[in-house]
Amino acid sequence: MNSKIVRDRLPFLFLILIAVAAIFVPVLPNWEDKQGAYVGADVTWIIVATALVFLMTPGLAFFYGGMVHRKNVISTMIKSTVAAGVVSVIWVTFGYSLSFGESIGGFVGNPLTHFFFKDVSNSEPWSLAPTIPKTLFALFQLMFAIITPGLVVGALAERVRFTSYILFIILFSILVYAPLAHWSWHPEGFLFKLGALDFAGGTVVHISAGCAALAGALVLKRRKVHEDGAEIPPANVPYVLIGTGLLWFGWFGFNAGSALGANALAVSAFATTNTAAAAAGLSWMFFDVMKGKKPSVMGFCIGAVVGLVAITPGAGFVGIPQSIFIGVISAIISNVAVYYKQKSTLDDALDVFPCHGIGGMVGMILTGVFATKAVNGAGNDGLFYGNADFFLTQLKAMGIAVAYSFIVSYIIFKIINFIQPLRVSEEEEELGLDATQHDEKYGRNPQKAY
Repeated sequence: MNSKIVRDRLPFLFLILIAVAAIFVPVLPNWEDKQGAYVGADVTWIIVATALVFLMTPGLAFFYGGMVHRKNVISTMIKSTVAAGVVSVIWVTFGYSLSFGESIGGFVGNPLTHFFFKDVSNSEPWSLAPTIPKTLFALFQLMFAIITPGLVVGALAERVRFTSYILFIILFSILVYAPLAHWSWHPEGFLFKLGALDFAGGTVVHISAGCAALAGALVLKRRKVHEDGAEIPPANVPYVLIGTGLLWFGWFGFNAGSALGANALAVSAFATTNTAAAAAGLSWMFFDVMKGKKPSVMGFCIGAVVGLVAITPGAGFVGIPQSIFIGVISAIISNVAVYYKQKSTLDDALDVFPCHGIGGMVGMILTGVFATKAVNGAGNDGLFYGNADFFLTQLKAMGIAVAYSFIVSYIIFKIINFIQPLRVSEEEEELGLDATQHDEKYGRNPQKAY
């Protein structure tokens, strides 16, 4: 039996092994409210927020799918969406334990703490979410873990092999996402204990995905059309607009849900999220006009997403007026970064690093500037309010997250490329990944050359 046949069969065999093992996990009483701690309003809101965050995954698929060439629409969309399947199984098996299990030196959780969700349904609520069942907290956090590797797709679009990307999702979730989530959101995590603030995923989601995107683009190298300097027309701009709407809508669950209750902090995070997105969309579009371009749908959509990224770490720590500044400045910085990236040889196909990576970094820095205890007493005052120490803590946490995410992701891509080719052949790239990777077609003439 040749190695290709073995590789093709392994994913199915692993899934069957997990499914059989799951049969023998003891079933315990579910959501037993031993101390009468659960609050119905909080449970209801976090269920809604969890669904909203999940909606961001198909939103991301539309957002990315509309930007690529028409012969790669389906392959791009499925790479974002399939993370919902892969990460969900990993999360229930041991991913949640790695992120939120009993801490091992503040670096990662013990994978056996809640192996196959053992003792999740009947244990005490999570310490930072005392009014909702731990199962609900775990499901809410699962949605963050799902969308993070999906973000990386944009940098690798139009040339990465589907099976290799599945392997990336697995390794990234275990080796990058889980440790960062533990560092930042577990009370024993070393960044948490350092005093760094990341309300909803500036480091855990966006910096990690952006840096992984940069690493992947460097390992995969340039597409043929990128080397030739050919213009790549977006397949469907209305898809991008639909994706932006779904992302914006879902982001309310992403940020406001991170208050982990139906409370005033959730309302504040909801408001800062919407305000930053609105300001950033206008900022990107008007900045383009100032440079001599016409106002574009793509510009507003990309800018709005950058604003959503930048406000994420500080959504529950900064004031609503300051979120306008965060949105405007983050869009300008990412716009300039995209401009210089286009002048370079880096082939980050859909600008994931300039938008998510740099957007997340700007958000972490500006949280260090504008955070205030007037919004969240559990937070801190930032540089703008006279606390330089906290600003330096944010810089330190950001630097650690950037270095770790990039280095480990780069090694992951190299390992995958050693196991099997990470990139499709030149012929497959020319024909398009929809046809060659999935034997499916988007619209008419899917194999038409650039």
